This record gives sequence, structure tokens and C-alpha cells, in this order.
Amino acid sequence: MESDTLLARITDYANRPDPYPLYAELREAGPVVLQADGSYLIGTYHEIVALLHDPRMSADPRSRTAPAPAPDEVTRQPPFLRLDDPEHHRLRNSAMRPFGPPHSPGRVDSMRGEIAQLTTELAEVFQEGRRIDVVDDFAYPLPVTVICRLLGIPDKDEQLFQDWTDTLVASADIGPEGDTAERDQAAGQAQQQMGQYLVQLAEQRRGRPTGDMLSDLVNEPDPAVRLSEEDLAVNTILLFIAGHETTVNLIANGVLTLLRRPDQLARLREDPGLLPRAVEELLRYEPPVHMRERIPLVDVDVAGTTIAGGTSVILALASGSRDPMRFSEPDRFDPTRPDNQHVGFGSGIHLCFGAPLARIEAEAALGALIPHLGTAHLVQDPPPYRQNAMLRGPRHLPIQL
Repeated sequence: MESDTLLARITDYANRPDPYPLYAELREAGPVVLQADGSYLIGTYHEIVALLHDPRMSADPRSRTAPAPAPDEVTRQPPFLRLDDPEHHRLRNSAMRPFGPPHSPGRVDSMRGEIAQLTTELAEVFQEGRRIDVVDDFAYPLPVTVICRLLGIPDKDEQLFQDWTDTLVASADIGPEGDTAERDQAAGQAQQQMGQYLVQLAEQRRGRPTGDMLSDLVNEPDPAVRLSEEDLAVNTILLFIAGHETTVNLIANGVLTLLRRPDQLARLREDPGLLPRAVEELLRYEPPVHMRERIPLVDVDVAGTTIAGGTSVILALASGSRDPMRFSEPDRFDPTRPDNQHVGFGSGIHLCFGAPLARIEAEAALGALIPHLGTAHLVQDPPPYRQNAMLRGPRHLPIQL
């Protein structure tokens, strides 16, 4: 098949268990590969990093003219993740203030003990002779509980958020698969319901702060950075989704990788000090985020190819992190890899703001699970994957202890 079908093949669910041969084909085809729908696919490390830092590249889907954005993309208010500066900077700065200066370590670091306790409690299900679903029994409950506590969402309403999040994540996928009016309509409804819930919950705390992030946002004393009601709804939805969705995949991908490589599992069991570097290697080797879209605001030249302004450009981050022009033996999982400047969390002004929390949770999760995995084996390999090609990870990960 021709290289102009690569995006369609990468997003085809049949290739969800192992898209990496397609990424190798993409890199071989060239830094810039035109697709049948008029978009461009880029999978080489240096070009991806350069474009993520290029101010001429927009993250706003409303900048796209080819292929034309869906009607819902034009009318729906984007979160700051899909906006450009200066509006991106204003909203990101406002949404991140409750994390504490300098907008991430303070509040997140203070939860290390609580996260460690949660992982210990959840790991109690890993007992000899049991069959466990790593996703449902551990990888999902941990980050969802953490982000609910950070935002101040009552435990009883977690299921509501799971349903809304699943719908919104499905609508955020890249590629022709699932690109339907029905999907977009469901996402719009989910965003409206979730936003209304969060705004109402925040309003209950206006003037009566409760110490959580939602309370801090609604009680922001500086009117210059205080979020409007619409911005509060859109960006707290983003905080919730980004605060757990990628972490679920990171943990599940990590367990799957280690069970496939018992030598590395044993190595980490013997030397837990390697865990922080192992998490970085997982972000490179089996990242939770595989692709991001950018749109040039003007004509740009990339590796000798002129891309017209308004054209959709898909940056295959997972391909860039396995580019042999940047990483030695890129298809080998190596928790001691030096100079591991992966793009698992993106780069540039849109670098994932939830990265510090994801790293802490993944390190705590794997640290709690590794002692139990020595006698475990995969019930199904490959496991069933989520539909989403952009946020790739197992939907279930059954293991037998």
C-alpha cells in the first residue's frame, strides 16, 4: 500500500496492538508524507520537535482549512490545550495557579504520601491465585481518585465523570475512524453536562473555600486572571481528563511492557532506584499519547516540503520517540537509557501540564506492583485496546497471579 494511506492504517483498530512497524514505514517514506485526505504526517524526531516549538504552528482546530474542521470543532470552545498564545498563556496560567508556584510542583508534591497510600491499598487485590484486570482494578482507580481529590469532586460522582470522559476522549481521536456526526454530537452533550456540573459545584464554594482546586479557581482574588464561567467549565474538564487519562495508559502500558520482558522486571525489582528512569523510558517506548495535530498559520517549509497554511499536520510523537536518528536501538526497552529526551509529553509551550503528576503516579504505581508481578503472566497478549489511536493503551489487561 502507498504511504498516502499511512494515517488511515495507523488509526485502523486492527493495528492498535502494534503500530510501530507503520511508524518505521512512515520514517522511511520521508520526514513529511502527504496523506490521501490532504493532511501531512510527520514521524521524525527533529522535525517534530522543531514544529512543536514553531510559533507559526497553531494548536487551534479552527485554524484548519484542509481537511475542513467538523462543524462542532468550529462552534465548541476549545480548552487552552488547543489554543495559541496569548490566549493559551492567559488561560493556562489561570488554570494552573491553584497548583501553586511555579504552577505544578507544590500541590502535586504534597500528595506524594497520599498517592503512595492509595497505591498500597489498591495493590492489595494482587494476591496469589487471583486473576486481575490491571486497568479496571488498579490503573484506572488510582489517577481518577487522585484527580477527583485535587478538584474536590465527591466520590459518589466518579462514575458520572468516567462516562463523560470516555465520550469526550473518543471525540478527540485523530483519523477517519469514528469521525461521525453522532460521535461529535455525543461529545458536545457530554461537554455541556460535565461543564454544568463543575460550574455548579464551583459556585457552591464561592466565598466558602474548601481547599481544593475547584474552590481555588472560583475564589481567585485577582480579576485579571479569574476564569469566566465558560472558561472555568472548559478548562476544568481539561484538567480532569488530562489528570487521569494519560496516566491510566502509562501504568497499563508499563505493566504490559514489564510482563513481556521478565529480565527487566527482575532488574527493577532488584533495583527500585531505577524506577524514575524506567518511567521516562516507558514514556518513550510505549507512550500514552501517540499523535498531536498542528496547523500552520502561514505556508511553512519542512525538510524541503512546503505545507500550505491551514493544512492539518499530524505529528506522530510515538514515531519520533523511536527515531533511530535520535535514539540508539530505539525498539529496545532500556530503563538506563541516557539522554532520554523523548516527546512522550510533547514539547514547547503546550508541554503536558499534568506531566509532574503523571510521573509521580506512574512511579508509585509501578513501585507498588512490581513486587507482585514476578509470578504473574498475561492472560491475553495482545490485550484488547481502546478504540482511540491518539491516546493508546489497553482497555483491559487481565493477568493471572
